[in-house]
Amino acid sequence: MKIKQNLHTHSIFCDGKDTIEEMTLEAIALGFDSIGFSSHSYTDFDSRYCMKRERVGEYAAECERVREKYAKKIKVYCGLEQDFYSAAPDFAFDYIIGSVHYVEADGEYIPVDKSADTVINAVHKHFDGDIYAFAEKYYSLVENVKKTTGCDIIGHFDLITIFSEHGELFDESNPRYIAAAERAIESLVSDGAVFELNSGAVARGYRENPYPSKRILEKMAKAGARITFSSDCHAKASLDCRYLAMEEAAKRCGFTEAYALSERGFVPFHLE
Repeated sequence: MKIKQNLHTHSIFCDGKDTIEEMTLEAIALGFDSIGFSSHSYTDFDSRYCMKRERVGEYAAECERVREKYAKKIKVYCGLEQDFYSAAPDFAFDYIIGSVHYVEADGEYIPVDKSADTVINAVHKHFDGDIYAFAEKYYSLVENVKKTTGCDIIGHFDLITIFSEHGELFDESNPRYIAAAERAIESLVSDGAVFELNSGAVARGYRENPYPSKRILEKMAKAGARITFSSDCHAKASLDCRYLAMEEAAKRCGFTEAYALSERGFVPFHLE
């Protein structure tokens, strides 16, 4: 991999296990060119995992301290993972990851990545048992996540598959599922978004393969999508989880280049 960068990482400022400095030192040891921190934005209806509003200044200051301390060894960026339903940030972060973690239905915010039972119960309660209606609602939010959050990167595009990698909840070849996902891809590509290949669910034991699925990744390649690599890291031990495998998967699906954040914005590099 010509450029090794991870912009989707979580530290002790939200639900991560390690400090920003510990993560940076691990990135240096692993030969990363740069690392970006992306604490979860605050969601008032579910604060169990996200960064508190009052800690944003402290978080930014720690990113800056570490950036200056290790400037000769690695580039450090200060970002945010902005949820679709979070209020707009009031700080100028280096970049934003836009993610859909919930589907709102009848005033209830349903976490798509909490458990399979949570999804199944919500589908019966709010969608008359129609899992594809749930999927369509999810992808309608993803379709608009860049417009809503102003993000640079689309986080884990098909997070909805976290408990259905092998069809446990729904069939990814279903025409309704395909149509909903393709609408989101086309809209986000036209918006100039960068999609991440994300190995976070692999590191945490939920999936065998990174997001997005092979079918989705092929459609992204055909649509001319831009991609980047991340591990959605919640512990330094998974900072480079499946990086080479993600690069090989991207090439097999038709990608010849990926993108990395730089001082000039997102720039392409060739996949070797």
